[in-house]
Amino acid sequence: MKYIIDAFSGPGGLYMWAILIVSVVGIAIIIERFFYLSFKCRLEKQDFMNQLAKLVSGGEMEKAIALAKKSTSPLGKVLYSILINHNEQEKDIQDAVDEVFLTESPKIMRWTPLLATVANLATLLGLLGTIIGLILAFDAVANVPAAQKAAALATGISVALATTAFGLTVAIPSLGFHGFLTTKSDRLIEEMDEKSVKMMHYIVSRRKQ
Repeated sequence: MKYIIDAFSGPGGLYMWAILIVSVVGIAIIIERFFYLSFKCRLEKQDFMNQLAKLVSGGEMEKAIALAKKSTSPLGKVLYSILINHNEQEKDIQDAVDEVFLTESPKIMRWTPLLATVANLATLLGLLGTIIGLILAFDAVANVPAAQKAAALATGISVALATTAFGLTVAIPSLGFHGFLTTKSDRLIEEMDEKSVKMMHYIVSRRKQ
């Protein structure tokens, strides 16, 4: 780590700072997405569904609507759109659900794809620093006086290795979090879809009875 820190003040400093800026963007995305998906979207789904089903089966629609309205999670908003339109035709209920999906699904997926871009940028900037370092090294071999060749060659190789190492240090965790957050987002959307369909069918079937 000290080797990478020292590289910020060397010839490869420009590329190191560029990778650092990219890493800050990546960290900000990870923190924001983790907070949103883990806390904003947090909901005891099974208990919530059981409570709603119990209220609906008991004919207490107003209480069920009030319970769903309290939830700020995407799932709660979808179920609220079903319950508030429970007297409408099935097509109208589906339209209301689709409208909420169009609003909430992008919020769930927002920023996460950028982590892949962060990883690619960090890798490419590290590669660019590597190429610059190798250019410095070859230039040292060709043009620098013999007494200075060793130091100049070491500097060029140092730039090459430091930028590559730092770029990969940023890229690897970014890709890991990208996969984790994408999986978590997909699962939330699938749960919204599954439970909204179940609730809609339950409302419609109960109304037909």
